[in-house]
Amino acid sequence: MLSAFTNSFKIPELRQRILFTFGLIFLCRLVAAVPVPGVDAVALRSFIASVQAQAGGTFVGMYNLFSGGALENFAIGALGIMPYISASIIIQLMTAFIPALERLAREGDTGRQKITQYTRYLCLVLCVVQGYALAAVMENPAAIGIQQQIVMTPGFGFRIMAVITMTSGTMLLMWLGEQITERGIGNGISLIITVSIISNLPGAIQAAINMFRPIEGGTAQFTFFHLVALMIMLFLVIAGTIAVTQAQRKIPVQYAKRVVGRKVYGGQSTYMPLRVNYSGVMPIIFAGAILMFPAQLLSRVPSEAVRRFAALLEIGTTWYNLLYALMIMFFSYFWVATQFKPVQIADDLKKYGGYVPGIRPGKPTAEFLDRTMTRLTLAGAVFLTVIAVMPMLMAQQFGIPWIVASFFGGTSILIIVGVMLDTMRQVESHLLTRHYDGFLKKGKLRSRR
Repeated sequence: MLSAFTNSFKIPELRQRILFTFGLIFLCRLVAAVPVPGVDAVALRSFIASVQAQAGGTFVGMYNLFSGGALENFAIGALGIMPYISASIIIQLMTAFIPALERLAREGDTGRQKITQYTRYLCLVLCVVQGYALAAVMENPAAIGIQQQIVMTPGFGFRIMAVITMTSGTMLLMWLGEQITERGIGNGISLIITVSIISNLPGAIQAAINMFRPIEGGTAQFTFFHLVALMIMLFLVIAGTIAVTQAQRKIPVQYAKRVVGRKVYGGQSTYMPLRVNYSGVMPIIFAGAILMFPAQLLSRVPSEAVRRFAALLEIGTTWYNLLYALMIMFFSYFWVATQFKPVQIADDLKKYGGYVPGIRPGKPTAEFLDRTMTRLTLAGAVFLTVIAVMPMLMAQQFGIPWIVASFFGGTSILIIVGVMLDTMRQVESHLLTRHYDGFLKKGKLRSRR
């Protein structure tokens, strides 16, 4: 594998793509470091540090994790790339219900370009709304538990400036992500999210080291045996995530022979891959986004009973974990129901002379695919639920700091593993086309004969 990394820089085109990607990622990190004018970033940074050290996740800590630390600096990239991700998810879901968008999706490159343009417009609207809300929260820091004043000159002028600055930062990140996808290596948007998450790794390592240090001359909270258990658990979580991410059910497909003139077409056997984790990380994102707002909104209602109910929905509570798990299961099936089209697949197979051995073409094939996908989705949904709830249980039950527990599961590990696997596949395809072995074989130059 090390030889494969070395060979990656021997191919001029691949080397340029890798260096171009690293350069734009560096610019993305600058966007997360330059603060918005008129903000006392020191007070905000100290508050975020105290949140990440707590034994339980909060909304602020999770948002800072996915913004790559931009929130603690209140940087021009404080909104991160998440508005674009939200816009993409909304447009993708609307495509399944709005016939006009569905027709655009089937028009090829022209239709996809129009859908991409609509996604950008929606991203701009979401940036304005979220930017204004975040600026209003910064003017009222007591809402998130900060006692110091963060904004030096609060007012409508600051809000307008903050909205324009943060919206420009998100649109810049979106453009950089598209440039990485086109001229770099890997999916640009996914790489930006991954780098933002990995940027918190040094802080997580430091927090993990502090877990094993004696407190004020006494004994440490965790021992060497806890360290070994955490390392084994981390290895198992990563290995399990990779296995389930790549797991698929291969449905055999046979194409009938067709004679056209003097030529014979078809007759070959192939398979249709059905992924176990078909929905990817989307159910976790949906469930987290929906449960993120009720507790925040209900806590502002001037009623003691409503506030007690809102406290039950705070991140890390038992009721939150239960609802979180149920919603992940629901959205796993919801995503498959909206994106996986067994009737259309069965019709396409019948149109081109393909069939599943032992299953009649048409409606029986669609029912077979739907039944198979339902069973696979159950396994994928259970896996997503375990991975998503694990960091919260670790932080709540064992007192592990949230920034450390977040790397033992949840959205972070799924995104990192998925993006790294996709990027390695693209690099490997470049290596194979230039007669080099990929990451799974020895990195020797193949013979051109």
